[in-house]
Amino acid sequence: MAQVPPPGSVVVTDWHRCKDSKEYFSKILHKKRRKNFGLLESPVMPPSVAVDTVHYKIFISGKSGVGKTALAAHLAGLSIPNMHHETTGIETTVVYWPVKLRESGRVLFFRLQLWDCGENALRRFDHLLPSCKEQLDAVLFLFSFTDRTSFDDLSNQISKWTESSVGRVVKVVVGTKFDLFMHCDVSERDVRDFQETWSLPVLRTGGEVSDGLGDVAPFLNCLAENLWHQDCLTAGSADFQQDTVTVL
Repeated sequence: MAQVPPPGSVVVTDWHRCKDSKEYFSKILHKKRRKNFGLLESPVMPPSVAVDTVHYKIFISGKSGVGKTALAAHLAGLSIPNMHHETTGIETTVVYWPVKLRESGRVLFFRLQLWDCGENALRRFDHLLPSCKEQLDAVLFLFSFTDRTSFDDLSNQISKWTESSVGRVVKVVVGTKFDLFMHCDVSERDVRDFQETWSLPVLRTGGEVSDGLGDVAPFLNCLAENLWHQDCLTAGSADFQQDTVTVL
């Protein structure tokens, strides 16, 4: 299993709080709220500031009702649906996130395209899963802290995405509904035991979307860090700071 970089070793994790980041983060905000970017839209920086954009495709995996659509909305700063409706096909959400690399000080815009597909739709239509796997960079494995069966199913989920046909992808586990601790079916001991077995990062999410960046920064920085680290390994060099990625 690919080595997971120590948190904060690749990107500056608290950069969104630094003064020199304001110009970049202002391009993903509108009236102090996150902008909703379409498939063909992107942040526009002034000509004097050259910033490369790196593109990644991320699939959100998990049981129906575990919170896949809500997570995509949360990371994009969008309103979370009040009622649960099974995703009928494939829905994509674009998230832009500026990152400062720790070693070089280089700033990049990460364009994360989140793919969310309903569990029933995947079972009914054989062509959906191959489309989700095509040119994939990462998988988010979701479980709910209020649903023990979703946690117990993680090993089955991960095994399906460890096949050689999938290729090298970043794997991150996400525990949803962490705020509903009164109804928790998964303990912190369970999570620690899981991490010792699988050596994968486990992130937690829950609650309402705020207007600020602090609630999503740890999540998006962790994802960006693991994606960039994987690209460094793929390039075969820790000095992967040049033009070896697709940029626009």
